[in-house]
Amino acid sequence: MSRILRPRGGLAVSRRGLLRGGAVAVGGFALSGCDDLWRADAAKGVLTRAEGLHRWSQRALGGEALAREYTRADLSPRFRANGSRGVADAAYRRQLGEGFAGWTLRVEGLVARPLDLSLAALKDLPQRSQITRHDCVEGWSAIGQWRGPQLRGVLRLAGLSEQARYIVFHCADLYHGRPYYESIDLADAFHPQTILAWQMNGAPLEEAHGAPLRLRVERQLGYKHAKFVTRIVAVDSLQDVYGGKGGYWEDVGDYAWYAGI
Repeated sequence: MSRILRPRGGLAVSRRGLLRGGAVAVGGFALSGCDDLWRADAAKGVLTRAEGLHRWSQRALGGEALAREYTRADLSPRFRANGSRGVADAAYRRQLGEGFAGWTLRVEGLVARPLDLSLAALKDLPQRSQITRHDCVEGWSAIGQWRGPQLRGVLRLAGLSEQARYIVFHCADLYHGRPYYESIDLADAFHPQTILAWQMNGAPLEEAHGAPLRLRVERQLGYKHAKFVTRIVAVDSLQDVYGGKGGYWEDVGDYAWYAGI
């Protein structure tokens, strides 16, 4: 297993605070969606400038500090769906109609034992349930309850190589005609609140929220929480992953790769 630096101490700088400050700099820009934000150079600049500072503060000072967890009484009455709300792919539509009975998650790349895990197999793994706040770069937040296996358990099951540095998530949906994908490093992959969620608010994920499986990486902004996850690949570099910046919005919109909050 790769050796992971786990700094100690408390989280010092809030990315949420940095973004609020950036909203003033944007000067009245209406955060009506990721597409609009993508077109706003000032807003993109805020994310990019905050990335290095906040990544350092979380890793050097925060270590494995947990994102705040809430109670069921705090659940939002409405939880908006971010990104794609559905998948047009014929194979996905068939799997959805069959309740994902024949669906599998592929885990491959720099692992000793590539896996094809059914939804039932994922449910049989040790589960973590957490009630957390989703903070979207669009400017809204919502509190939801998520349940699923910890990503670190799946990676250990696959036998993650010492050469692996990043975990890439490939998704079933197309966004503006392009495949959606995201990535995180091992510090976030092995964080206890990083899970592969198949359940939301006590029920299986709905299509709009990424059925049958989505990533929850609770210390990062919403665009990092890949939905419709079908394949997980361990890599030593992001250079050959599409545009080389590690994610859909990072490649097409120049978003920050590290979106910690």
